[in-house]
Amino acid sequence: MTTSHGDLLQLKNLGAASVNILRAIGVNSYEDLKAMGPVNAYCRIKARGINVSKVMLYALQGALTDTHWNDLAPDLKAKLVEEAENETALT
Repeated sequence: MTTSHGDLLQLKNLGAASVNILRAIGVNSYEDLKAMGPVNAYCRIKARGINVSKVMLYALQGALTDTHWNDLAPDLKAKLVEEAENETALT
């Protein structure tokens, strides 16, 4: 199921630029992002040569949990980064 661009914009941490990036990797809804997961989505973005920081990874996680990215627990941030580094190393 595909939702409109505006639905992704309703998620916390996501602005127009982030939504456009997500759409470029096939994420068109909350459900798409949830199914793909924040780490996989972040790695796909990086694999496309799009220059994003770790904040994008945190923002994706926060979008799924309705949490501002800066309010994520430090140990969760570290776990996300570790998972992303491991996934990147496998490709």
